[in-house]
Amino acid sequence: MSDANLERAGRLDTATLSDAMDKLGIAGQCLGIKPLDPGFRLLGRAVTFQYAAATRPAGSVGDYIDDVPPGSVIVLDNGGREDATVWGDILTSVSHRRGIAGTLIDGACRDTDLARALCYPVFSRSYSMRTGKDRVQLEASDIVVTIGDARVAPGDIVRGDADGALVLPRAQEDAILDAAEAIERAEASIRAALDQGMRLDDARKQQNYHLLQRGVAD
Repeated sequence: MSDANLERAGRLDTATLSDAMDKLGIAGQCLGIKPLDPGFRLLGRAVTFQYAAATRPAGSVGDYIDDVPPGSVIVLDNGGREDATVWGDILTSVSHRRGIAGTLIDGACRDTDLARALCYPVFSRSYSMRTGKDRVQLEASDIVVTIGDARVAPGDIVRGDADGALVLPRAQEDAILDAAEAIERAEASIRAALDQGMRLDDARKQQNYHLLQRGVAD
């Protein structure tokens, strides 16, 4: 199925989208979350999962994978824990084979060499070899979760690049994309003017640059 807004988001980098969100007063930047490789790009709609400390006996960490639709971004909220991984080589290989768009984790992953070798995009707070088995378990799915202080609901657009990852709330994605595209056009005009020898301050003034990211209530 065609997803016009997903395609629009894919043509914009996270810096431009972040500026648009700042302008609109929307907090969607996943602070502290970075790609395993700066060349990774993340784009898709969120499928969400939440973890909690393991019970006795412990529940499953990752048996959900076969039910995730291709093209989705798997979003894992492990509360920022870095002492118990929730993603590894088996999940990477299955996701890559099934056409999952990538994985976003507020927590740690492991087996990072395979993700890099397959060019499967993983964005996480950290990585470690220490397993999450018997330490954490899958608690809930298809709910609102928190990733790096950003609220992520099922179906939200997730976008990631070398600068990190952010989330466009579904109810506001049109406004965010409109604002981001306006910022992108203005910055392209500024770069073109600079190539023609214009001073930076004059080029910015011509495009009202200093108003581009200013909040709508300012």
